[in-house]
Amino acid sequence: MRIGIPRESRPGETLVAATAKTASQLAALGYDVVVEAGAGDAASQDDAAFSAAGITVVGADEVWGSDVVVKVNAPSAAEIARLRRGATVVSLMAPGRSPELVGQLATAGVTGLAMDAVPRISRAQSMDVLSSMANVAGYRAVIEAAHEFGRQFTGQVTAAGKVPPARVFVIGAGVAGLAAIGAARSMGAIVRAFDVRPEVAEQVESMGAEFVRVEMETEVSSDGYAKEMTAEQEAATAAMYDEEARAADIVITTALIPGRPAPRLITAETVAAMANGSVVVDMAAANGGNCAATRADEKVVTDNGVVVLGYTDLSGRLAAQTSQLYGTNIVNLFKLLTPAKDGELILDMDDVIQRGITITRDGETMWPPPAVQVSAAPQATTAPAEPAPVKEPKAPLSDGARLGVVGGIAALLFVLIGISPPQLQLNLTVFALAIVIGYYVIGHVHHALHTPLMSVTNAISGIIVVGALLQIGKGDDLITVISFVAILLASINVFGGFAVTRRMLAMFSRS
Repeated sequence: MRIGIPRESRPGETLVAATAKTASQLAALGYDVVVEAGAGDAASQDDAAFSAAGITVVGADEVWGSDVVVKVNAPSAAEIARLRRGATVVSLMAPGRSPELVGQLATAGVTGLAMDAVPRISRAQSMDVLSSMANVAGYRAVIEAAHEFGRQFTGQVTAAGKVPPARVFVIGAGVAGLAAIGAARSMGAIVRAFDVRPEVAEQVESMGAEFVRVEMETEVSSDGYAKEMTAEQEAATAAMYDEEARAADIVITTALIPGRPAPRLITAETVAAMANGSVVVDMAAANGGNCAATRADEKVVTDNGVVVLGYTDLSGRLAAQTSQLYGTNIVNLFKLLTPAKDGELILDMDDVIQRGITITRDGETMWPPPAVQVSAAPQATTAPAEPAPVKEPKAPLSDGARLGVVGGIAALLFVLIGISPPQLQLNLTVFALAIVIGYYVIGHVHHALHTPLMSVTNAISGIIVVGALLQIGKGDDLITVISFVAILLASINVFGGFAVTRRMLAMFSRS
């Protein structure tokens, strides 16, 4: 089968569906790959690069006459008319918001595979185009914000005075939000973030940002996306958005709900109260925007000097890298669709990934696909017929009981010392003092230091080994047995301590 890579027809588009590297990987799967002349010029992939990789550069008619056409943007009505009946087209299609596109593909008898409909399951991560593009877009959003902000992000103390760090507030902690958090933190900004999904708080905090918490009822996401908030949740978060946005220098919004317009989170009143020179980057501008002042593909400067960026081509502003990532997602998909690596595309409707991205097949509408459960939350289990008996926790010893136990052990040691020969009296006294010192010294060491502390105790265990070796074989069976046990236990402690310490140090060594 032949795969055709056309030039994107969308005005201003810089991306291409395959680079020279990914096109050659498709060819390695047995496909005959052709690329339209000039398709990759804006992504630093000229015709010479494709030719050097063994890919044939052809005209548009030959590309659109291929068995499979791979694009970035959804095909227009004119492009669908150029596809032959029975062909397959692969691209971003937003089928939930484009019912007319689904109908046109079905009428044309074309099989449509939507790259933005890949289910968010672990096995499909390598094909998740939305994550690849959102990652680049989140990074680029911070770069655009830094350019408009006109001041540095990191704080400094200089001879000319103190420069405070920039304050960044990120709404939405998906792939784009986390990429924005990482970029802003790496530039030295103070970053705060919020998401209606409670399970992402740990991810936000692991990147050095502070997760803003709001007291409201939330639930774990069942499909990897944020849900539309209830009226109660909206009321609980509205005040927080207003407060955080007013205090921030830069606000980056990424909130989207699949199949619905973007929720309005930053009101006109909030924007009017922000400081002069503040920047809002609305990454949901293509779906209506999260900010009231957003206009898609435009830069808006409000009366109070707030810059609102509604760019919808953030990932396309890093065209070479985004095209490479998109092309790699395509290659991973075709590896799944070509199990025999013989250049024959085979659709298996029993596979949740292939079924999820198939919106039309041979004139039949396949959208929407069956729901896929992808929540990371543990599944609820049915209650047993008879609940297991609950053991009552043991009550801790009272102060009086603890004092009695310690006093009894001390009395026993005094009795042993009193009836022992002079040399053993000295040894028992040292033993008792060692117990007291060890309890108060080791017992107050933080748990995080127990492993390094084990290396120190190896030296003590080494002294025990030496002392036991000197005592063993003295002719007394009891002393010999005690010495043997001491050597055995101390040796285990020594070798075990070094083994654990070695593993601990290996965690911090570069491979």
